[in-house]
Amino acid sequence: MLDTLVIIPTYNEKENIEAIIRAVFNEEKIFHVLVVDDNSPDGTASIVEKLILEFPNKLFIEKRTGKNGLGTAYIHGFKWALAREYDYIIEMDADFSHSPKDLIRLYNACKKDGGDVSVGSRYVNNKVNVIDWDIKRLLLSYFASKYVRLITRIPVFDTTAGFVCWNRRVLETIKLNEIKFIGYAFQIEMKFKAWKHKFDIKEVSVVFTDRDLGTSKMNGNIVSEALFGVIKMKLKGLPK
Repeated sequence: MLDTLVIIPTYNEKENIEAIIRAVFNEEKIFHVLVVDDNSPDGTASIVEKLILEFPNKLFIEKRTGKNGLGTAYIHGFKWALAREYDYIIEMDADFSHSPKDLIRLYNACKKDGGDVSVGSRYVNNKVNVIDWDIKRLLLSYFASKYVRLITRIPVFDTTAGFVCWNRRVLETIKLNEIKFIGYAFQIEMKFKAWKHKFDIKEVSVVFTDRDLGTSKMNGNIVSEALFGVIKMKLKGLPK
């Protein structure tokens, strides 16, 4: 069994999905890819299914029946990966905001440098590495991470980052069925629980580039969940 799986959640990503899959497979290290598609009406899943014929036993798809949120898509993928004994599981967006060339850096931060979790961080040491975001979105993301650090005291600069490598033992320890958030705050909750379980979280500085094709999935409800949810999360901490 290959040791690393890249999970790519999709909803209406027909413009990007083939290119991102090919880019991952073009990297020097071999990764497997699992696409978790939330019943995209634009035919994203059909594109992936055709590519599976070209990349058998490397590319996989799980098709869900509705648009149920980013967090539940990743949890679905995590459970799929754990059932197949991958050692490292990486979260990655379909839209090239996360560079496939950084996959090996996240992997090495865990495999070679001993991290339990590695985060592709836009804000290491308060340095901002974001391209083509409007100032409103940039400030929202940057200060959201600062807000989370202030409330939770978690020692991670980019708490909302969605480019993350997990050692399987972290995902086995976190009770995935008890994750409460499904949107923007999902990324915060996962890192918070990993930290509370005393896992070593390393940040790898990456450049985040806004998508060229397709439509962003961020909306006001997602942001609200993050801002108000972290207070509830902090108060509850971890269950006994």
